[in-house]
Amino acid sequence: MRLNRKKYIIFLGLFWGCHAFADQAGRRYAENELHALPAIEITVGLENAEIVGSDNRALQAAVDYVGNLGGGTVKIGPGEFLMRDSLHLRSRVTVRGTPGQTVLKKDVEYRTFLTADGDFGEAAITIENPKGFSIGGGVYVASKTQRNFHGVCATILNNKANYFTLTRPMNADIMVADGGFAATIFPVISGYEIQDARVEHLIVDGNRKHNPTKVDGCRTAGIYLYRGDHCLITDCVVINYQGDGISFQQSNDVEVNRCVVEQCSGFGLHPGSGSQRPKVIHCRAIKNDEDGFFFCWRVRGGVAEGNWLENNGGYGMSIGHKDSDNLVRLNTIIGNRQGGVYWRSETEPMAAHRITFEENTLRDNQGWGLFVDGVTSGTVIRRNIIEDTGSGRQSTGIRIGNKTDDVTLKDNTIKAAKRVLDERPSH
Repeated sequence: MRLNRKKYIIFLGLFWGCHAFADQAGRRYAENELHALPAIEITVGLENAEIVGSDNRALQAAVDYVGNLGGGTVKIGPGEFLMRDSLHLRSRVTVRGTPGQTVLKKDVEYRTFLTADGDFGEAAITIENPKGFSIGGGVYVASKTQRNFHGVCATILNNKANYFTLTRPMNADIMVADGGFAATIFPVISGYEIQDARVEHLIVDGNRKHNPTKVDGCRTAGIYLYRGDHCLITDCVVINYQGDGISFQQSNDVEVNRCVVEQCSGFGLHPGSGSQRPKVIHCRAIKNDEDGFFFCWRVRGGVAEGNWLENNGGYGMSIGHKDSDNLVRLNTIIGNRQGGVYWRSETEPMAAHRITFEENTLRDNQGWGLFVDGVTSGTVIRRNIIEDTGSGRQSTGIRIGNKTDDVTLKDNTIKAAKRVLDERPSH
């Protein structure tokens, strides 16, 4: 990364004086609309930009600069940027790539075992082999049993021999005896505890061939938010990430629009863990190893509309644990290897209630188009096209599990060997 001398002086002056310059910026109720919407803008690129560089450090410098002044826009030029740590988003900052030309590629993964336990609350690790672990680089720490939300993604701050300090503490006891390990794994783009960030026109290359460790979407994904409220991810592509494509956890009012997720090893699109009122619209999830679209836990009041979910290794779409009051409409769900759309088997307090599923097309999925399972109530399925085109794969149109409560079926067009299979004892 480099700046010319004049711009470097201006950059430092604004950076260190940001608290004075941004007195009103970022306040929820600023003095007026100009204070509420700072117009800071900076360019970053491989050449001919205000910040010139080819890796995550150049991108992060631009994002932090704009974020410290209360918000604005970072414009990234064309080319490939090597990511040794996540690009950490900031509140009210728009990160905009050059359409179809800006690629953020994850660096190769290094992995090693811990040689001392990572204790709960300890923001440090001791590792067997420090090769590939560097200050400023991203790291993931977990064990055989402590994964999911119990793992941690962080940035390395300092080291002495094979002892490394981190930006985040352990979320659990990561024990040597339980196969505790560290790996240079991280979301390529991430936002933690932020609001009103935007990501536009970026291509994320997960470099799956050189990243062998698969990590679930609770802590990482190609693009990942944790408590990132009212954020927009639009016109982005995530390909070949060793985990989920796009995942957001405990993040309210997120919109994902016109994005493509392809050939990732986890879920394609993953609104998760208490994320309220998400909108995932006009996206494509194709040839991912698991479900194309996964409603995680407590995702309520959401809209999944106009998405194309094809040839995924799991279900086209899965919905379950407390995922109530969601609208699923105008989606195309084709050729998924475990089935079309699955309401997961949950007891009544944890089931997905009051799901409206309308005007979707389900074609040639394995086994069935729809399977409403669990103690589910208030389900409305109407005006859908559910068809097997002759392959015999989607042999059942709609399957209703034996514990399911009321299901409304109306004006569906079904072409299958078994149109409706109702397993409830009273039917």
